[in-house]
Amino acid sequence: MKRSPIAYPGYPFVLGGVLLIFLGWALNSTSLIIIGIAGCGFFAYFFRDPERPVPGDDGDVVAPADGKVIFVDEVMEDRFLHGRARRVAIFMNVFDVHVNRAPVAGRVAALEHRPGQFKAAFRGDADRVNEQQALVLETAGGGRVLAVQIAGLLARRIVPFVAQGRRLDRGERFGMICFGSRVDLYLPPNAEILVKVGDRVKAGSSLVARLWLTAA
Repeated sequence: MKRSPIAYPGYPFVLGGVLLIFLGWALNSTSLIIIGIAGCGFFAYFFRDPERPVPGDDGDVVAPADGKVIFVDEVMEDRFLHGRARRVAIFMNVFDVHVNRAPVAGRVAALEHRPGQFKAAFRGDADRVNEQQALVLETAGGGRVLAVQIAGLLARRIVPFVAQGRRLDRGERFGMICFGSRVDLYLPPNAEILVKVGDRVKAGSSLVARLWLTAA
């Protein structure tokens, strides 16, 4: 089945622009019509949801978000993985596609929202203090991969597309963040990272790592 080119959270925004156009037409207001057209164009662009080819095989990890890699490091992840993890943080500016995709195939083992602040998402402490939604995927081999959607300075809404217990294919859509944000990807310590700080990646179609997982 063919999907809409616009993600469903964008429909109310686009509709708002359409209503402004009709209101401007009814009131004979050129300014309202121009604002409505501009709004429709911007929101249709921001909420775009293009189809993507998903490369690689089961051991490959695809980017969960479009954007620029701002951190590649090793950290302690105590909330879900309970140990050291390789982290790849991807910052999305307002011009990037904001639909997020599963980095690996697996079952949604945990889905947790945590309220917080709305500091600039590229800050080093944004992963600790900002509004966020965590998604844990359990792979067929028993390993766990964590993706954390982090709201930013302009972002005020994280929209999940999936529920706990659902199985996701690699590259399948799992949610989006509205208006500028970040996704942090946490992988096992033995993961081979394929990107570096400064690289630009695309959700679902850019390879960012390779896993060497064994059954737990």
